[in-house]
Amino acid sequence: MRAFFLFAFFFISFTHAFSFPSPPDPPHRIVSLVPTVTEELYLLGAGDKIVGVTVYCQRPPQAQTKEKVGTVIDVNIEKIIELRPDLVIASPLTDRKQIRKLRGLELRVEIFDAPTDFQGLCDSFLTLSRLVGKEQRAEEVLERTNRKLEAVKKRIEGVAKSQVFVQIGANPLFTADRASFINDLIECAGGINIASDAKTGIYSREEVIKRNPDTILIVTMGIVGEREKEVWLRYKTIDAVKNRRIFTVDSYRVCSPTPVSFVQTVKELVRLFHEW
Repeated sequence: MRAFFLFAFFFISFTHAFSFPSPPDPPHRIVSLVPTVTEELYLLGAGDKIVGVTVYCQRPPQAQTKEKVGTVIDVNIEKIIELRPDLVIASPLTDRKQIRKLRGLELRVEIFDAPTDFQGLCDSFLTLSRLVGKEQRAEEVLERTNRKLEAVKKRIEGVAKSQVFVQIGANPLFTADRASFINDLIECAGGINIASDAKTGIYSREEVIKRNPDTILIVTMGIVGEREKEVWLRYKTIDAVKNRRIFTVDSYRVCSPTPVSFVQTVKELVRLFHEW
C-alpha cells in the first residue's frame, strides 16, 4: 500500500511539473489599430468581436460602423478604456508611450509588425488567428489563397516580364524597394521592379527615365493620381508613356493587403502588365 501511495505521489508531482498552462481564452472585445488586421478579423469570422477601430479602418464596409478610437499612430486612450477590450492590436507605428500606458492599465496589447512579402502576410494571418481562436478558419483561407496564387504563377510561366516602376508618393518621388511586399506583388504578377535595388524609397525621375519602364503604377486615389499621371505624360521617351501604360491602383489593396486581397491584386497586375 505504501508503495502505491509513493507511486501516486511521484506520478502526480511528475505530471504537474511537466504540464503546460492552457492558452488564454479567445478575446471577446477587440480594439484594432491596424486596418489590415481589422479586415483580417472579418475574414476569420471574428468581426463581431471588434469594438473599436481607427478612422482608417474602412474595409470591409461593416468596419466603418465600429467605434473610432483614433489613428494608427495616435489613439484616444480614454475611449479605449471605455470600450473595455480584452485585446488591443497595435502597429509598430502606434505611439510607444500610449502602448506603455495601455499596458500599465493591465490591458493586453499585441503589436503586429508589417510583413515584407506574401509569406510574411500568411504568417501574420496565422498568428492573428491563434490569438482569436480561429486557426482552422485561417488554414482553410490560406489553403485556397495559395492554390489561387500558384495557378496565377503557372499561367504566366514563360511570359516576357514587364519592367515596372511603382510610385507611392510625390514630393519627393517615392517608390518600393526589395524590402517591400509591393516588390513581391510585382514579381508574382510577372513584373520586374526597376527600383528593387534602391537603397532608399526616395527615387528620381531622371533614374526612371534612364531605366525606361514598360509600365508605371501610381499608388494613390482620386485627383492626386490623375495629376501625377499628367506629369509622367510629359516624359515622351519612356516606353510606359509612349505606349500609354500608366495606371493608378488602389492604395488600400497595394499598401495594406491581406493574403486574400494580395492574390486579387496579383491577378489585376497580371492584366495590366500583360494586357490579358
